[in-house]
Amino acid sequence: MTKVEVVQLLVSPAHRFAGRPADGPSAGSADELRHRAEVRADLGLVGDRYFGQRVHRDAAVTIMAVEHLPFDINPSIGLLQTRRNILLRGVDVDSLIGSTITLDCGAGPVTFTLNRPARPCAWMDVTIGPGAQRALRGKGGVRSTPLTDGVLAVGEATFRVVAEPHAGQ
Repeated sequence: MTKVEVVQLLVSPAHRFAGRPADGPSAGSADELRHRAEVRADLGLVGDRYFGQRVHRDAAVTIMAVEHLPFDINPSIGLLQTRRNILLRGVDVDSLIGSTITLDCGAGPVTFTLNRPARPCAWMDVTIGPGAQRALRGKGGVRSTPLTDGVLAVGEATFRVVAEPHAGQ
């Protein structure tokens, strides 16, 4: 078990990165950053744009490590710019693809399967700054599936790998 910090949580009902990056993102609501988020098994974060979407079943929640953010490009970067859902401090989630993990913010563990990389796109150069897409290659976060219901909250948490990746992943 590892002590981590949930730095930010983003639950966004709108898909703001549509169209061409040169046109800029669409406006979002003021309450996208949350102190608390409800998680539902196989569905995602309640209220999020990917909640219950079949096409995003293996990518309903995206988890990212704050240590990988390019603060040299933009010192105020966070989830509003990257559009990931959970920003953690203290664990390299990108190195754990294929694992099953739990994240416990005090209300009981929530289990996720870490399925695949969240590859940074050209939007990163627009929302963060020039060079961000390249800086985030290989460390843009992990797309995951929640396996249990639960509640996440900003603040201290425990992180545990409960199953290592299978051979070949």
